[in-house]
Amino acid sequence: MINVSEQHAPRSLIVTLYGAYGRLMPGPVPVAELIRLLAAAGVDAPSVRSSVSRLKRRGLLLPARTAQGAAGYELSPEARQLLDDGDRRIYAAAPPEDEGWVLAVFSVPESERQKRHVLRSRLAGLGFGTAAPGVWIAPARLHEETRHTLCRLGLDPYVDFFRGEHLGFAPTVEAVARWWDLAAIAKAHEAFLDVHAPVLHAWERRTDTPPEEAYHDYLLALDSWRHLPYTDPGLPTRLLPANWPGARSAEVFRALHERLRDAGAAYVGV
Repeated sequence: MINVSEQHAPRSLIVTLYGAYGRLMPGPVPVAELIRLLAAAGVDAPSVRSSVSRLKRRGLLLPARTAQGAAGYELSPEARQLLDDGDRRIYAAAPPEDEGWVLAVFSVPESERQKRHVLRSRLAGLGFGTAAPGVWIAPARLHEETRHTLCRLGLDPYVDFFRGEHLGFAPTVEAVARWWDLAAIAKAHEAFLDVHAPVLHAWERRTDTPPEEAYHDYLLALDSWRHLPYTDPGLPTRLLPANWPGARSAEVFRALHERLRDAGAAYVGV
């Protein structure tokens, strides 16, 4: 285990913990166990309690009692759907090169204009680029997850989806550079590599894998990584600049996952 310079929000770490291990626990996760597991990642008990309260208000965590009667929290059905959708991105293999595109075209009445902002922010958060005002574009495989998200938020009446291919007039590689901020996406990958590639290299020099250290490093790596497949929707390599760092950051995460995930589970007790 080595020190890293990233800042990890307690609420994000709790979501990451449930996504990695909490779903495997038999029943609700006791509050005392959440405090223990987050303490190993540097989060104090008051921060855990306040973050759990926020997640409860958002409807992601539900209060429940364990079989022994201890206070705990379990995932709501909405949270489980979010995590299942996230798994398909976080642990995905390299995306196909020629899968086509999904277009989301929306129109919101002026009387409900606040929903325009919500739609834009949700589509951007799902990795869509902006092709034109009210027209958003993403790799076709993101359609199902986007449909889940918009239906959950009650935004589906304002959106139409289309699938197809780009036929010009500008070359697709030039269009993609307009639709997404590729420099910002590359910077996010490089930031992940700056922190977590040294962690991987340190583990590669070791023959042991102590559970608590594995858990600590895996939880932080996963918490950093799980946002990247939304920042970067997995655009075809042929449309990206040379020396694109996305493949390298994915390799580092997969190697950390393979080395640390199961050892960390022993510390969690699942």
